[in-house]
This record gives sequence, C-alpha cells and structure tokens, in this order.
Amino acid sequence: MTKVPRRQLVQATAAKLRELILSRAPGAQIGSLNEVAQLLDVGIVTVQQAARILEHEGLLAVRRGPGGGYYGTRPDEAALERSIAAYLRVHGFGHRESQQMLSLLDCEIVPAAAGCTDSTLRDKVRVLLERVDRCDSTDKRVAFETELRDLLLKMVARPLIELLCRVTQRLYVHSGAPLVFTDQEGVEAWKSGRRRILEAILGKDEELAQFEAERYRRLVLSRLRISGTQDPAAVDVQHLPRDPVAGG
Repeated sequence: MTKVPRRQLVQATAAKLRELILSRAPGAQIGSLNEVAQLLDVGIVTVQQAARILEHEGLLAVRRGPGGGYYGTRPDEAALERSIAAYLRVHGFGHRESQQMLSLLDCEIVPAAAGCTDSTLRDKVRVLLERVDRCDSTDKRVAFETELRDLLLKMVARPLIELLCRVTQRLYVHSGAPLVFTDQEGVEAWKSGRRRILEAILGKDEELAQFEAERYRRLVLSRLRISGTQDPAAVDVQHLPRDPVAGG
C-alpha cells in the first residue's frame, strides 16, 4: 500500500473537514478531537494540523473544557477584505487599477440588478435617478456613488463580486487617487452615464443595462487615459472620501 505524504494527507484532511463545516450551520459543533479523527479516519495529529489551517481561514474554532471541541465558524468579512487589500497593495495595485476593476465589476452587477424584482430596492433606484441631475458638487457625487454601489450589491446575490467590489473600493479610498469627473464636461458625462444605467435597471432590460455599463466603462477608461497624460501637480486631488466607482 502506497503511503500518502504527510503534507498531502493534511491538505486532504483539511479539505474534508472544510466541507463538513460548510455543510452545517455556523457555530455547529463538529465533534471532539477524537471524534473528528474517527470521522475522517485519520490520526489525531493529522486532525490537529488540518485544524490549524482552517482556524487560519476563519472556518474553525477550538474550544477547551466542558462542552469543548471543534466548532464550525465563518470568516470575518472585514478581516478578509483587509487581508486581500493588503496583499494587492504590496503588489502595487493602485488607483488606476482600482477604477478599471470597479468599472469592470459594474458590467457584472448592473445587468444583474436589472433582473431584481424587489419593489423596495427598485423604489430606491427611482430615488437615485431623481437625484442625478442635482449632483453638481463633488460631495454629492461621492455620496451618490456610495449609495448606488451599496444598493446594487443589495440587488444581486453575488458574494464574490461583492467581496471584490468592497476590496477594490477600500484600495481606491486609500490610494490618494485624483478624481476623474471634475470638469464640467466630465460632470455632464457622469450624469448622463449614470442616468442611462438607472433607467435601464428600472426598465428591467438586462441587455440594455449591460450595454450601458460597458459604455460607462469605456468612458471611465477614456478619462483615465486623459488624466494619465496630465502633470500630477495640475490634477485636482480632493481631500475627501473617494468616489468608490469612478472618481466622482
């Protein structure tokens, strides 16, 4: 019988334990060390090593004493966002990449939002549409974009997309990025783009919403190329919370 290498055995055990945890409700007891070892048909040392992997992932809590044992948990979303954001920052992920990524993610969540049937959320889209033309200041556009992104994420059930959006937003806020839509022409283009997207969502037209999201992305990329040719000292950098979608 071929002996399985220790590292491979631990990884395989961690995978089985991970699936066991995810198949149960958060906080459910998985069992004692000996019970889990018997359940997975491995030694207790292997279980302990696998458990450390899952503790690091935020999926397992080890409790000692009466009623102790292994309990399934779920990762802390904020901590996960911080970890991914830190990793990307170490590898040079800056404001331009953040804006490019956010506009790309919009192409996924905007058409999905058009398919949302929740009347309460759709009413909030109408309220935002009525506000677009009144967003003449950077403050108002920043607030608008924040509300729009939060609303879109509530309208779609896409956990991975939501995680990527929030991580990218975190990076953009901390990047000291110059705003994209600051001149009069840019502000009017921003209003028009956002208006068309919201109207497509309200019209429940997923194909049109996809088209408008992609058109808005091309607008953002075009503005980024223009701003990239400017003297950084001439760019209007606002000492404000950044627009989490496209620079306000």
